[in-house]
Amino acid sequence: MTGRTSHARLNRALGAVGTPLLYAAGAVVLGLSVPRLEARFLPGLSAPVSAGAAIALLSAIASGMLPLTGLVFSLAFVMVQFSATAYSPRLVAWLAGSSIMTHSLGVFTATFLYALAALAWIDRGGSGEVPLLTVWVAILLTLVSVVFFVLLVEKLAMLQISRVLAYAGDHGRTVIERDYLPLGQGGPEGGRADPGDELPAVRQVLSHRGGPGVIQAIDVPGLVALASRQGAVFAMASAVGDTVADGMPLLRVHGGRPVAERKLRRLVRLGTERTFEQDPKYAIRLLVDIAIKALSPAINDPTTAVQALDQMEDLLLRLARRDLSAGRSHDRQGNLRLVYPVPSWEDFLVLGFDEIRYCGATSIQVMRRMRALLRDLMEHVPAERRPALQRYLERVDNGIRRAFEDEDDRRDAFEEDRQGLGLSRERRQG
Repeated sequence: MTGRTSHARLNRALGAVGTPLLYAAGAVVLGLSVPRLEARFLPGLSAPVSAGAAIALLSAIASGMLPLTGLVFSLAFVMVQFSATAYSPRLVAWLAGSSIMTHSLGVFTATFLYALAALAWIDRGGSGEVPLLTVWVAILLTLVSVVFFVLLVEKLAMLQISRVLAYAGDHGRTVIERDYLPLGQGGPEGGRADPGDELPAVRQVLSHRGGPGVIQAIDVPGLVALASRQGAVFAMASAVGDTVADGMPLLRVHGGRPVAERKLRRLVRLGTERTFEQDPKYAIRLLVDIAIKALSPAINDPTTAVQALDQMEDLLLRLARRDLSAGRSHDRQGNLRLVYPVPSWEDFLVLGFDEIRYCGATSIQVMRRMRALLRDLMEHVPAERRPALQRYLERVDNGIRRAFEDEDDRRDAFEEDRQGLGLSRERRQG
């Protein structure tokens, strides 16, 4: 997997550096070719402005783009650092690796370079002529730069906490809707095997090579098709989102014929960090990170934790209505071909609530919102999901009893309030 991981890193580096360089190269080519083509094919086309005015215009464009670029990207990097400090360092890649950032830098650089090149063709040879097309290309690039500046400002506005939380929630909802069937339409709940799904003996083990790598995605259709051709059953040793170290088993081949390792490695993508692609846990992880950071003594912002719980409730409600046993895939003939670990309902609850419950144990606002969340989930999820929620509600209640010695504070914490502190359930129903 070392080669695949290094290739992914190289692609990201080229995307961040190569895109602005391509814009710069394109600007140089335009600056050298457009005036020459205009002079050859449109010799009589001249702008109705003086050479001095055109020089002032292009000089203003060229001199203004560099400070603008420095200002905008200084602000952007400050905002990236802010997001890492206030929310989660895992959000840095969202903005720093954004195509808007790289293309904005490229457009600003291209505008600067083209304006410099165009200046050489104003009043060339003392003719006093101003090539119209050459000047208009500079003006067009300036307008494009303004558009990208607006897009960049909008991207920075995405760092508002409500948008950051919605971003994580939207990615989680996308994965849930795409990868999990509605409850009752999938296989046996809880990942239980069908009677004919006993795995043959292990014939081959694919191990990870290189430094630690995160399983970002697996090509389920590709693995199923390959296993069917080989008459084998593939079993993933780790789940999407797990980190594997050198020598650890990545995939086992049960029965069938031997499979070339390069074919298997192409169907399992590793990288340096988790992604949303096939991992709804990662969306929940980000929400939890934001919530517990907000609950830290240095920040002390329980309202942000409550907002994170709003998104968490929606994700868990969707998961509760889905078949979570999507860890066994069959071919068209109904033969088991792929087995891979998937989280259970209890795993999602522990991931979503444990750290927030612990870090927010002394926050009346967080406890009230969490109790309301659990109560509401119990009313709207299928019956088989409710016992785990009831057990978790008891843990929350036990934590409230331990954390609040004052009887009045304890009574307030036991209230159910979807706003945290705003409108208790008794007042809402009254």
